[in-house]
Amino acid sequence: MYISLEQTGKRFNRDWIFRKLDYRFQLGKSYAITGPNGSGKSTLLQVIGGATSQSEGNVQYSMNNAQCSSEDIYQYISIAAPYLELIEEMSAKEFLQFHSSFKNLTHPIEEIISIIGLEKAADKQIRYYSSGMKQRIKLAQAIFVDVPILLLDEPCTNLDKTGYDLYHQLIQNYCGNKLIIVSSNDEMEMDFCGERISILDWK
Repeated sequence: MYISLEQTGKRFNRDWIFRKLDYRFQLGKSYAITGPNGSGKSTLLQVIGGATSQSEGNVQYSMNNAQCSSEDIYQYISIAAPYLELIEEMSAKEFLQFHSSFKNLTHPIEEIISIIGLEKAADKQIRYYSSGMKQRIKLAQAIFVDVPILLLDEPCTNLDKTGYDLYHQLIQNYCGNKLIIVSSNDEMEMDFCGERISILDWK
C-alpha cells in the first residue's frame, strides 16, 4: 500500500504553497512534514489525505495492489488535528461510540478510555474537559481505528509532559503497522519518524 505524489502542487489564488513535489509514502513507515508556522504543512497533509485537491500534478493511492480514488480514500485514513472539532455535548464514551459507527475501533471503548487516562471523566460532557483532555480524545479517535493510514497534525497541541509521554506510548504500542505522517515543527512530536520532508524544499 502506498500514496504517491507526482509533480504535485497546491496554490491559493496566485500564491503557491508547494510545487512539483514527488514523493511516495509506504505502509509501515513514518514520515514528518517539517517547516515553520504558516509554511503550508497542514495544507500538504490535507492534500495527501484527499481532504483538499491539488492544483497541479497527481496524487495516487494504492490499496491492496489496486488503485483507490481520492473520493474513497477516507475509508483508509484517520486524522488528528487542532482544527477538527469534537462533539462537546457528548461524553467521551458517547463520542467514541458515535465514531465507531463510521470506522471500526480496534479496542473496546472502556479500554481505550483507560489507556488515555480519562476513565474518571468518561461520562462527563467533553465541553467540561481541559484542552489537554480534549487532545487525548482526538488522539484516541485517530489511533484506535482499524485503518492503515494515520495523519497527525501538531498531535501534541495542549499536552503537558505526561501527555507527550502518552502520545509516544500510543505510537509505539498501537501504530507499528500503519503509514504515519506527522505535520509538525516540534521535534518531540516527530522524533520517531524515519523520513522527513521539508516543505521549504518545494516552494
